[in-house]
Amino acid sequence: MLGQPAGVSDEMPPTSAADADATGIPDSRFICSKFETELQVRPDDIDMYQHVHSSRYMDYVLAARFEQMERCYRMPMSEFQQRGYGWFMAATQMNFRLALGLGERFTVRTWNETFTLIGLRVQFQIERRSDGRRCCDGWFDYVMVSLETARPVRIPAWIRAKYSI
Repeated sequence: MLGQPAGVSDEMPPTSAADADATGIPDSRFICSKFETELQVRPDDIDMYQHVHSSRYMDYVLAARFEQMERCYRMPMSEFQQRGYGWFMAATQMNFRLALGLGERFTVRTWNETFTLIGLRVQFQIERRSDGRRCCDGWFDYVMVSLETARPVRIPAWIRAKYSI
């Protein structure tokens, strides 16, 4: 059984047998809100080819996500940490479609796609503001961990509820 930080319940939301897949894990795909954050390309984001370096797109999503955790979900990363939790990135898929250049403004849109017992898939899109064209899209898989042990833990029902808007 996966551990929890001291004093934390690992209570799972009720599910029916019809909601479980062949592994017995509930199918937790859901439709939820998409949130947007506007950012701008800075000079230090530009690579030798005079466009945004590929690694910066990950930084943009992470910056937007942290801002959205506080503004939209009303639970910033600092609250997870105070409760003994953290999120480790387990995997990512990034599809680069169109380069961004110096000074361009863009929108980072994120939404939660799927919960597992211990994790969450976050989808994202990055679009140029001037013409609405998509520059990058993909997903990030996160695993919830205990900060005390650095081991995966079950996501408590109250966090699932808070992040299922």
